[in-house]
Amino acid sequence: MPEPVAKSAYTKDFPFPARVTENRLLNGPGSAKETRHFVVAIGGSGLAYKAGDSLGVFPTNRASEVEALLGVLGVKGDEKVILPKEAEPIALREALSTKVALGDPSRRLVETLAAKATDPGERAQLIGLLMPESREALVSWLYEREFIDLLTEFPSARLKPQELVDHMRRLLPRLYSVASSPRAHPEEVHLMVAIVRYTTNGRDRVGVCSTFLADRVEVGVTPTPVFVSHSHFGPPDDPSRDAIMVGPGTGIAPFRAFMQDRFALGATGRNWIFFGDQRSASDYVYREEFEAWKGEGVLTRIDTAFSRDQAGKVYVQDRMRENAAELWSWIKSGAYFYVCGDAKRMARDVDAALQEIIGSQGGLNPSEASDYVKLMKKERRYQREVY
Repeated sequence: MPEPVAKSAYTKDFPFPARVTENRLLNGPGSAKETRHFVVAIGGSGLAYKAGDSLGVFPTNRASEVEALLGVLGVKGDEKVILPKEAEPIALREALSTKVALGDPSRRLVETLAAKATDPGERAQLIGLLMPESREALVSWLYEREFIDLLTEFPSARLKPQELVDHMRRLLPRLYSVASSPRAHPEEVHLMVAIVRYTTNGRDRVGVCSTFLADRVEVGVTPTPVFVSHSHFGPPDDPSRDAIMVGPGTGIAPFRAFMQDRFALGATGRNWIFFGDQRSASDYVYREEFEAWKGEGVLTRIDTAFSRDQAGKVYVQDRMRENAAELWSWIKSGAYFYVCGDAKRMARDVDAALQEIIGSQGGLNPSEASDYVKLMKKERRYQREVY
């Protein structure tokens, strides 16, 4: 049992002011993606993590967005506002920079603007959006907008600073799957982050935390508030057990951690990775590391699926089906099966492929195959980290 003093004083409510010591682009020329590798130094923090955990990062909003809001409000930014869970009033600029989310306006804001609009045309448009028959249209309309859009589009509805922040949600930390093992990097946490940039309603938008790390954190300088979020997701406790890992895109992050962990531990269990992305030439992240592990015999197999490298798209579940017999042999022998990544499509499709393979290769009907998968989950041999 670890000593109580080993527990870090830093938590979600009191995050550690870490430094990012590396910010490296993982994609090659011609990629449609921007995926970055970050190294976060946690030496001296007392923070402890394991392969499978996540790192929580508290971001700040872009200064340009904060200034735009102050401008449309017609204020300086030093006006005091009161926020929930804050002991004292704080300056509006600080609230907009570090405390509240500048996106995801709600129906309640539209109601407030409708009540305050002095221009008849603006009021009529807002009231129209609030009609029962406009419910779905309002959801889509709001999805395309942030607070700056509504305040700009309805200038006659003047909000006071406190009224604005009262409609805003708290700026929450983002959780990223750890891409390193403490056995290999005890004073660092590695992250693999997809940087989000897009356009809606004629405006350039960004993912708040991904661009905070990519653009606003100065390497080695900017304090970056972090905490460890512990998870039940992790490599087999028994190092002799085999592990099958399915992680397309940024879903590969925890499996890089798994591989580092099992390599450092001298695990004798076999390792099989299914990785996918768009193009092999530009999107095969951590390729050198995986090939090195394979060359050393630590990584038994790696099957890749690059969807844009051929006329017909190929995904990780397709590679699973192509190797159905071997996959079943591993599972039947007690291998652990892991999935990380997109919950809406990939994880669902992988689950369907797994049940299909177990049914066809194991001679089980759909109901029996489903029961087999349920047993794997109960035994913690089937684990998912999806988002």
